[in-house]
Amino acid sequence: MNATTETSAANSQAKRRKALLGIGAVSAAVIVGYGLYWGLHARWFVSTDNAYVAGHVVQITPQVPGTVLAVRAEDTDFVKLGQPLVTLDRADAQVALDQAQAQLGQTVREVRTLFSNEGTYAANVKLREADITRVHADVVRAQDDLKRRQGLTAKGAVSKEELEHAQSALNVATSAEAAARASLVAAQEQWSANHALIEGTVVERHPNVERAAAKVREAYLALKRADIPAPVSGYVAKRSVQVGQRVPAGTPLMSIIPLDQVWVDANFKEVQVASMRIGQPVKLTADLYGNKVEYDGKIVGLGVGTGAAFALLPAQNATGNWIKVVQRVPVRIAIDARQLAEHPLRVGLSMEATVDVHDQSGKALADAPRVAGDGDAVLGDFYGSARDPQAETLVRDIIARNAGPGAAARVALADRQRAAQVAKAGKGTASAASAVPSVPAALPVSHTSVQGGLAPRAL
Repeated sequence: MNATTETSAANSQAKRRKALLGIGAVSAAVIVGYGLYWGLHARWFVSTDNAYVAGHVVQITPQVPGTVLAVRAEDTDFVKLGQPLVTLDRADAQVALDQAQAQLGQTVREVRTLFSNEGTYAANVKLREADITRVHADVVRAQDDLKRRQGLTAKGAVSKEELEHAQSALNVATSAEAAARASLVAAQEQWSANHALIEGTVVERHPNVERAAAKVREAYLALKRADIPAPVSGYVAKRSVQVGQRVPAGTPLMSIIPLDQVWVDANFKEVQVASMRIGQPVKLTADLYGNKVEYDGKIVGLGVGTGAAFALLPAQNATGNWIKVVQRVPVRIAIDARQLAEHPLRVGLSMEATVDVHDQSGKALADAPRVAGDGDAVLGDFYGSARDPQAETLVRDIIARNAGPGAAARVALADRQRAAQVAKAGKGTASAASAVPSVPAALPVSHTSVQGGLAPRAL
């Protein structure tokens, strides 16, 4: 009985030893296998389920205030680049444009008057100079008469009364000459004031005309911006505008999301980011489709700060009650456009991202500015520019109707002269001071350049 018990105990112990050895061998094999798997494969992949689809949310806002007359898009609608979305009332903008056009025409005619007055003031200067010549001759004659009478008075041939009359005549002539010289100074000042307003320009390039033309362009842009187009192609979301609503400039009306330009923001732990580089491939799966749809992506950028750093209330840990939390760094991942077109995503969807970090030859941070692509929206193409061709045509027509004959030739001449002056100044050959021209013999022609016009003469 004792022998049998001892034999059973020995057999059990042997079996237990074999089982433990087997378990140990299997465990060792598993550990070695996992170590090989980790060393050869798993350590080159980092993954996270803290990833979400992100995209551009383009707000549609009016650039001018107005009353909404029509809304041509609803939530979930697809709109194309340049498609009208909202139309504002044009009445106020049209009235402002009409006023600006009328003001431009009036300004052109007022400037023409300045050029016309140039001849009048020049003639007035010539007239005052002739008056000085005439009264100076009277002074010389009165002086001669006085000298003769003074000589005859000593001989008793001329009475004292006649001598006094001669002296009075000289005083009157001298006063007339002083008055004539003062009139010449006033005429020259009038000419100088008018000449300063038109010097170096023509009617069509006068500052007053340019200012009025800018008002026309501004009013034209306001009228054009009554139609609000789509700046990008995409899907409408968050529409809040209603027909009849009075909206000030900058009010959000709706948003457009281009779903063909979405990307993934994956928030990796800070210990995972150390091995990540721009350009590394990424495998992505969306909860929307599950594992049956896998997207190919690549890292296009790594965030420059954690979420806590940009939080509204960042952690300050000033009390000493501090608990370390592993921070996460956002990594931007681009998605293959073909796969995105086959299986569209929505902004905000959950994703899982696995990054292959085998190749670490790339850069951790971008070191060059982004190059603009052909798909970038250019708002000026739809919202108008400061030099809109139609606005420029409108301005030229208004000036041509009010500037008189020869307007085009004068504009071309002024542009050539301005270009020559700029080129001369650029070469450093511009004169430090120009000579003061004198009054020309012939009167200047109205509406012409007056760069070499009149100048006051020294008295």
